[in-house]
Amino acid sequence: MNILFLMMGGSGTRFGASRPKQYTLIDDVPVFAYILRGYNKMDEIDKIVVVSHKDWLDYVEEWKEKFHIDKLTHIVKGGDTRSESVLNGLSAVKDIAAHDDVVLLCDATHPYVDVEGTKGVIEGVKKYGGATLGQRQYDTVYRMNAETCMLEQVVPRQEIVSGASPEAFRFGDIYKIYSEASKEELEAMTSAGAIALAHNIPMVVVPASVINLKITYPGDMEVFKKLVHTYFFEE
Repeated sequence: MNILFLMMGGSGTRFGASRPKQYTLIDDVPVFAYILRGYNKMDEIDKIVVVSHKDWLDYVEEWKEKFHIDKLTHIVKGGDTRSESVLNGLSAVKDIAAHDDVVLLCDATHPYVDVEGTKGVIEGVKKYGGATLGQRQYDTVYRMNAETCMLEQVVPRQEIVSGASPEAFRFGDIYKIYSEASKEELEAMTSAGAIALAHNIPMVVVPASVINLKITYPGDMEVFKKLVHTYFFEE
């Protein structure tokens, strides 16, 4: 079984809008609903879990019904940190998920569904134990001194990728890490991929076949508005 977790528990403070970016309306549809509808159409996805900000749980339920997202089985309250939110989501399915089931963690701030990339990530987990979608670098990459902003070194671009969504693991492996971590460890954790590497889970990179857009600032949302119906979610 392949379970997709749509992570959207953040408050979006850097975005600076009246509502978190994942709930922002684009043509009267919230960003997360486009993503949900896309994954719901994928034959490879068996179940979907949404980990939502606590103030928007009912809103997610409304859009589940409006778009008939039949694979959405759990709407879970997020935690105080990203890692607590991941643990909440994993805990919600612990009674139905088998050790070797594939769990895919997708951030709603990456507002796209890379169908071919997601298929590759699922296969990557089955072969290696962990996988992530990643964007290769096509421009020259430098290492810079963070204090002086002076260039120090050229970094071979073939060795660099930007992390994208989703990243995926075997349920039993990743749930064990999160469930056994202390609250302090959860607070220090930021990336499931970094956590997996720290616990010796191999991670294969599957090249992204779409632009790795991440909505962090208002300008990012403007890019998404221009591309939502013509590139990310063709209708």
